[in-house]
Amino acid sequence: MSKDFRIQRDSLGEVRVPSDRYYGAQTQRAVKNFPISGWRLPRRFIRAQGLIKAAAAHANGVCGDLEEKVAAAIIQAAEEVIEGRWDEHFVVDVYQAGAGTSQNMNANEVIANRAARILGGEVGDTSLVHPNDHVNRGQSTNDTIHAAINISAAEELVHRLVPSLESLIESLRKKEEEFGRIVKSGRTHLQDAVPLRVGQELSGYIGALEQARDGVKETLDLLCQIGLGGNAVGTGINTPAGYADEAVKEIARRTGLPFRQPKYRYAFMQNTGAAIKASSALKVLAVHLGKLASDLRLLSSGPRTGLAEYRLPAVQPGSSIMPGKVNPVMAEMMNMISVQVIGNDAAITAAGEHAQLELNVLMPVIAHNLLHSINILTNGMDALRERCIEGLEVDEERCRSLMEQSLALATALNPVIGYDKAAEVAKKAFREGKTVRQVILEEKILTKEEAERVLDPDNLIPEDDGPAERNPFRR
Repeated sequence: MSKDFRIQRDSLGEVRVPSDRYYGAQTQRAVKNFPISGWRLPRRFIRAQGLIKAAAAHANGVCGDLEEKVAAAIIQAAEEVIEGRWDEHFVVDVYQAGAGTSQNMNANEVIANRAARILGGEVGDTSLVHPNDHVNRGQSTNDTIHAAINISAAEELVHRLVPSLESLIESLRKKEEEFGRIVKSGRTHLQDAVPLRVGQELSGYIGALEQARDGVKETLDLLCQIGLGGNAVGTGINTPAGYADEAVKEIARRTGLPFRQPKYRYAFMQNTGAAIKASSALKVLAVHLGKLASDLRLLSSGPRTGLAEYRLPAVQPGSSIMPGKVNPVMAEMMNMISVQVIGNDAAITAAGEHAQLELNVLMPVIAHNLLHSINILTNGMDALRERCIEGLEVDEERCRSLMEQSLALATALNPVIGYDKAAEVAKKAFREGKTVRQVILEEKILTKEEAERVLDPDNLIPEDDGPAERNPFRR
């Protein structure tokens, strides 16, 4: 037994801890107390914890509150955590002690034990480096977990999600240029509507995603405000003068992002406003991606009995019973991601509302859901772009054929014969299975030349009012 476990102590007494683990008594208690989901907070969050502990040790050293060799050992151990060397030692379930106390102590214990080893001591010997007195010096769960949420989310948005979104937008722009002039039937209420060009249709998706991107970027200003140094309730108890500013400055230096003290420190301590705002922006993005995915499924439906205007790449067989069937699986995947992100946002919103007095005790579930949303959106957009959008094709012949059959072409007759007469033409065309063009020629409502001019697709699609650089289809 002595080979498998070591005995460590905390304020509640002795705890057996696996001998090959860097964590200590409080983490081991959390492992036993919270066997809930098997989910852990992700790599980016653990990295943020390492950044915070390194910055805190640096600031305490600069302020003379931590012995130089101890500060150096903590920084080295924290940097190893930042690099991901000890991720397997971060073992606390997402659904854990309120505010993330267990998660904070997991980091404190891992770094303290690793720092002790760096200084030549043994794992479990807290006389050299203590998890609370040294690693957690000048800190509380209440400011560090909250700061870790903001840091990890900001890094994920800047380095992963926004670039992936930009790449998806650029891929759609290329399709806009490639197929932009093709004329097709519009549809409203899933019924025939007046014609438009493929480029105009695609520009709707592009514009929505650009707006969503801008919304995500706007959240970064609030995410980059971190109240590190606020400690338990915002007062900064047990922190030396200058500690907070020095710690946050070190976070900014290490990440290259403009982290700074919050404008309202007590608002930061009491609420998770940045996470809520970021999640809301991600929900907007998810809604627009879901709409794009649903439209791709509908526009590619068929191949014989659906709209079949768009052709999506075949990436896998679509049925276990129907040979040759191919489904729009990448779009379906994105629909699943969209509804999950909307659900995550609901959880984050509810968790945010549960803040009480000087603290939100549901921060771990906020961190989990926010980072989950960012991760699946990023991976989903990359997969959708690579395996769907880049291989997207448009069937011009099919688009024109369906447009010619559209009863909404009767709209072009309004200025010529009036709404009521045009409605009669549309109804007769529907009853008799004819096109609007056939009816007006058979009824001699217009001559062939007049019909060609009135129903000319180029005449039916007014020029956009937008700037030429975003409307390459202006004639």
